[in-house]
Amino acid sequence: MEFTTDDGNWFEYPIKVFPHHTDYGGVVWHGTYLKWLEEARVAALGSVGVSFADFVEVGCDIVVRDIKIQYQKPLFLGDEAIVKARMKKEGIKIVWEYKIQSPAPDAINYLTAAIALVAIDINQKKIMRKLPPIMQDALNKLLSPTIT
Repeated sequence: MEFTTDDGNWFEYPIKVFPHHTDYGGVVWHGTYLKWLEEARVAALGSVGVSFADFVEVGCDIVVRDIKIQYQKPLFLGDEAIVKARMKKEGIKIVWEYKIQSPAPDAINYLTAAIALVAIDINQKKIMRKLPPIMQDALNKLLSPTIT
């Protein structure tokens, strides 16, 4: 699982650092970044009309297989940033790539990450080799070059 460098097809999710995101020094706690990445992923799915509840309804869960995070610069209390998220399909893995950056025009990189997920059949507790239609449709929409 590698993080790619081309700059197209990102979903953007704005964030602001509040006190509960930080340690006592006002620096964002490392686990907060994971929460923001998941929020961006859920928002990206919502942008194409799908929720995680829709997946559960058809007997599908999505679990983490791999996480790769590169912390580049810390965020501090009061900072604002953009979580950029996009996905790609690699066999049975759904890989989400992320960048957390300061707003334009600076676009300072705070973090890059890639999270590989797999779909699990809730009842059989096995990896799904073929995705349910609702999930495949959502992924097809997210893979199209029109995400903003």
